[in-house]
Amino acid sequence: MTLSPDLFGPSAAPAQVIRKYYATEMAVERTRLLYQGSLLPTLLMLVNGLVCAWLLWNPKQYLLDSIWLVWLLALVALRVIQVAAFDSAMPSRQAQPIWRRMFLLGSAISGLTLATAAIALVPADSFMQQAWVFGLIGAATLSASVAYAVSLPAFLSFAVPCLVPVILSLFWNGTAQQQGWGVLGLILLGSLSLVAWQVNRLIQRGLLRRFQNHALIEHLQQAQQRSEQLNQDLVREVEQRRQVEQELREAQIGLQDRVAQRSQELDAASLALNKSEARLAMALQASELGLWDWNLQTDEVHHTQLKELFGLEPEYVTAMLSHLKPRLHPDDLPLLKRALVEHLKGRSEDYQVEYRVRHGDGHWVWIEDRGRAVERAPNGRVTRMLGTRRDISADKALEEQQRLASTVFEAASEGIVILDPNYALIAVNQAFSRVTGFEIEDMLGRNVVELPSSRDARRHFPVIRQALLSHGTWQGELVETRKNGELYPQWLQLNVVRDARGHVSHIVGFFADLSARRESEERMRYLTHYDELTGLANRSLFRERLREAHQRVRQGGRSLALLHINLDRFKLLNDSLGHEVADQLLQKMSRRLINALPEADTIARLSGDEFAVLFDAYGNLSSLARVATRLLAKLRVPVTVEGHELVVSASMGVSLLPDNAREISALVSQSNMAMQHAKHLGGNNFQFYTDSLQASTLERLQLENHLRKAIDERQLTVFYQPKLCLVTGKLNAAEALIRWEHPQWGMVPPGDFIGLAEETGLIVPLGEFVLRQACWQACEWQRQGLAPIRVSVNLSVHQLRQGKLVSLVRQVLEETGLDPQYLELELTESQLLDSVEHIIATFQQLRDLGVKLAIDDFGTGYSSLSYLKRIPVDYVKIDQTFIRGLGQGREDAAITRAIIAMAHGLALKVVAEGVEDQQQLDFLRAECCDEVQGYLISRPMEAHGLAELLRKNADFP
Repeated sequence: MTLSPDLFGPSAAPAQVIRKYYATEMAVERTRLLYQGSLLPTLLMLVNGLVCAWLLWNPKQYLLDSIWLVWLLALVALRVIQVAAFDSAMPSRQAQPIWRRMFLLGSAISGLTLATAAIALVPADSFMQQAWVFGLIGAATLSASVAYAVSLPAFLSFAVPCLVPVILSLFWNGTAQQQGWGVLGLILLGSLSLVAWQVNRLIQRGLLRRFQNHALIEHLQQAQQRSEQLNQDLVREVEQRRQVEQELREAQIGLQDRVAQRSQELDAASLALNKSEARLAMALQASELGLWDWNLQTDEVHHTQLKELFGLEPEYVTAMLSHLKPRLHPDDLPLLKRALVEHLKGRSEDYQVEYRVRHGDGHWVWIEDRGRAVERAPNGRVTRMLGTRRDISADKALEEQQRLASTVFEAASEGIVILDPNYALIAVNQAFSRVTGFEIEDMLGRNVVELPSSRDARRHFPVIRQALLSHGTWQGELVETRKNGELYPQWLQLNVVRDARGHVSHIVGFFADLSARRESEERMRYLTHYDELTGLANRSLFRERLREAHQRVRQGGRSLALLHINLDRFKLLNDSLGHEVADQLLQKMSRRLINALPEADTIARLSGDEFAVLFDAYGNLSSLARVATRLLAKLRVPVTVEGHELVVSASMGVSLLPDNAREISALVSQSNMAMQHAKHLGGNNFQFYTDSLQASTLERLQLENHLRKAIDERQLTVFYQPKLCLVTGKLNAAEALIRWEHPQWGMVPPGDFIGLAEETGLIVPLGEFVLRQACWQACEWQRQGLAPIRVSVNLSVHQLRQGKLVSLVRQVLEETGLDPQYLELELTESQLLDSVEHIIATFQQLRDLGVKLAIDDFGTGYSSLSYLKRIPVDYVKIDQTFIRGLGQGREDAAITRAIIAMAHGLALKVVAEGVEDQQQLDFLRAECCDEVQGYLISRPMEAHGLAELLRKNADFP
């Protein structure tokens, strides 16, 4: 290190300066001396430790003595390793404070180790051992006072841990003799501390003197070197001054010449600049570029071509942010900001971006903006930018057209190929690869006649080329080859594209794979004549075959039979098991038809579950009957569909030509009429068409039309048949019965139209009419002052299937204001078997409304007693067939008696209907029947007649 000359000025004493300047070097030197002088105390401590171990060795505490000795040997080994590491370290590392702290820590641990021997290992009753151990500790401390005196902290870090714990232990726990040893230890610690302090002063003074000598010698050497350097610098400066004067004289002469020459050059440059500015202005105007100069500090902008680019007058645009920024498209503003910020931060060499600006006319124009920072502030911030703008709307439109063309080219479902004038393939789309199976890269550059996918085109190439040369276009169907060798039909269209000079530049081809179209055409032809599900002939082919057979009948006098088949209860199967199961069932039934009727000319599926079988030239009616019987038996065989074992019967109608009909239309309608009659008879049978059947059908059709009209014109009325309570003898209920009075036919019996209403679905509006009328009439009787009675309304299974019965009853009760307890709904026992769970749920909802429920015609059906227990009803009506037979035999009486007992056992009330004589009434009263109704009580009557009867019954005591 070199000292500055100012350090030895008159303001500071040399010793103080050296002491301050070399404080760090002296600290390093003291550390070095500590490590160099620590080997002798370490060796002495080792010897003292071994002697102490030998003196204190005792078999009773050999483990403690051994641990202390091993610990002492480890400390000695660590100190030796530490000294070796310090000696091998670089001077720069030796100057680190860690070495001094490590030395002090080792000295303290060594002192505590010796103190531990004196405290824990020396017996309290052995004076000789105490004398030896304390003497050895004193000797070790004495050697440390000399060896560690270079640093008082180093001496104290050893002496204090070594002596102070022992002295304190002697004073605290020792005897008078041992306390004397403690006094001796205090004296020894003070004496050795004094010695160490004196030695430390001498060493400190020696070190300081040595550093002063080194500093003085170095200072003298530096002063001598500086004087020699100053002399050399003075000589060089004199020489340089002379040289500079000569150069100045020469430069003055050359400067005058250059000034004159520069003046000429400036004049020429000014002239060239004027010409260049004129050319630049013309070039900018020709290129439609707008030049802009933007001052970022003041936001001032100078812009050319404003009128051409933005449709704005130059005097209205003086600032970039306040005048031009508001005209930017909102979607493009983030992109512009990002590009500008990237350039202003120095992350891009140029500022370049494309965005949209609203023109003065209101439309959007695309602008290409380029620029660069040309001036920056001292802190690096950009203060000025220059650039150009141009309208690229036309380029963007062209680019969009090209993008759309490319998208159409690639996304087209038809294959597109582009050939050069020599018929070499230069471009194809993805559809080409999908159709042919060849990779695009393998086809490009090859002549069309060399393509493996152009087998048929190669054969017709001369004709195609001649057509293109003559007409510029060609189209036709070819049979080409895919990569896997498969042949496929292809429709190819080629068109010639010419350049501006009329020369052929490209040939564009469009081709389509006709395989799917051919398959679709075949499929359409098949579906035109055959049913897709079953494979049987469809209605169209059936009519065609029927017309052909009719022609043969007319020409050859042959006979024709038509069998119309409809599966029984198929709709129920479809609704309950689903369409997939129903479709599989239809397929199996179709196969059974084919297998069972090999002699049939045509088997067709007309609609969902309707089939037709055509027999051309049948034998006789007996053979047709045998065929129909055999077919019914085969169709009725159980069939398994997806785990469901089903038994499906059929209804068949047979019509003949020419026996029953002369025309095809009549033959079809007659077979359908016969089939409907078979279904009306319960199904699972066949019927031949007869003239009486047609008359019956026409009559039913006419009756249906009149019934619909009767509902619309309110020709229907409600009659009421009262019920007598046998306990009180009062009329407490009445059954509502529908009646139809036709304007021409008079009163139509209910048996003639109720069944028809069930079949046609008209029972639903009929039931709703009776329900509304009965509830209204019950309220009207109460308003007339009569005692409230319960009105019974019959339900139809169709009303239950619709799922709207509960809401309808609730609505009618709310509209009429009738208390629900005075409304009773009746359902026949046979109808309970139809959707039992649904009926139970519906009846429970009606019971929750407060409505009374009854089972009508009980004993005529096959209802299970478990169902009767689950269905929430209040009344059971015994069918009148059992009541009429009460006086004729014991069976009806026993059945009636059992029904009454069973109903009472289930907490149900019993109503007997059809009571016509006193004997029947007496029997029912004896058997504790609850209510009765019949001609003995009253015939059904209109509402006003029942009102009079109720008044008389109320007056009767």
